[in-house]
Amino acid sequence: MKPPASSPEASLRLFLEYLTVEKGLAGNTVQSYARDVRKLVDHLKARKVALPRVTEETVVGFIHGVSQAGLSARSLARLISALRSFFRFLVLSGFVKTDATAQLTTPSTWLALPKFLTVAEAEALLQAPDEKKPQGVRDRAMLEVLYGSGLRVSELAALKLAEINLEDGFLVCRGKGGKERIVPLGRSSGRAVRRYLAEVRPRLDPGGREELFLSRRGRPFTRQGVWKLLRQHAGTAGLAARISPHVLRHSFATHLLERGADLRSVQLMLGHSQITTTQIYTHVTRERLRRVYDKFHPRA
Repeated sequence: MKPPASSPEASLRLFLEYLTVEKGLAGNTVQSYARDVRKLVDHLKARKVALPRVTEETVVGFIHGVSQAGLSARSLARLISALRSFFRFLVLSGFVKTDATAQLTTPSTWLALPKFLTVAEAEALLQAPDEKKPQGVRDRAMLEVLYGSGLRVSELAALKLAEINLEDGFLVCRGKGGKERIVPLGRSSGRAVRRYLAEVRPRLDPGGREELFLSRRGRPFTRQGVWKLLRQHAGTAGLAARISPHVLRHSFATHLLERGADLRSVQLMLGHSQITTTQIYTHVTRERLRRVYDKFHPRA
């Protein structure tokens, strides 16, 4: 096969196939890489620059332009990471001779602390669904599991009936890269799911679906569907400006650490492959301790 050295578009397609087939990355991860690398590909196509002509200056100029457009430090770090992977693939495949990203450094992102809800705000969100209606019973169960077990939105949407154990209080979750982990299911979450299974789900599932949570049409939720549901109830609770699907996951981790959970346990529950990813939450708890100290200590 002749290397498509002058075609950024063809190289991107082969790169995504490599991530899927050879690396075995999850679909959502591959899509994230695709969005980031696509920005560079479009940049090169617009300027009619072939891949062998791409230099470090080319990439730095592109990144500078994206940064000036208002990309956050965290998104910029993810973009640079995706570009590094792309060019490593190009070099290994023989599509280009030199890695134009070899000397790139990522911006520091540790100051970008995750947003989270207070315990009172989380409680207000959980109380927002109208449980006099079947949809409200289902939504309460979904929010309880999302917050009570710290799942990603994609993990909640994909959760199967067979993966939840109400008797022993845990669920089996398949996270990024298909990695499986066991996460506790709290008593409050268990009660909400039991009610949903007894009163609501039989009405939604005439065809024997395996997914736990179903829409009014009896179909599995998409990530966008869960996000829309969350925003709706956040508006009812007065939290719309502060909410996103990941905020509940951040709140789960922060509230555990604030109450004495050890970092390693939180790492396992979140499904982080490295504890350094989980350590961002210790910044949150330290920030809060500092504010409490400054407010109440006479010598602060």
